[in-house]
Amino acid sequence: MSTAYVLLNSDLGSDESIIAEVKKILSDEDVKFEIQGVYGVYDIVLKLSSDDAEKLRMIITNKIRKIGKVQSTLTMMVIEEQEKL
Repeated sequence: MSTAYVLLNSDLGSDESIIAEVKKILSDEDVKFEIQGVYGVYDIVLKLSSDDAEKLRMIITNKIRKIGKVQSTLTMMVIEEQEKL
């Protein structure tokens, strides 16, 4: 299973609306996800999992990164081979 962690920076005070929009977008997709607002350098942490790594890339690039009020993202794809160690 492919997993990606996406760290998001948002406009000040917009984290709750972004979280709601991400949940709405992902409810139509066949992926597992967890999303939480956090304190620190980033405002939101999103964990995505799917059997299809390309699907994750498409969702992140074409949907998550295009949400209004998202200033920047940092995506970390898990190295699947290391999960088996």
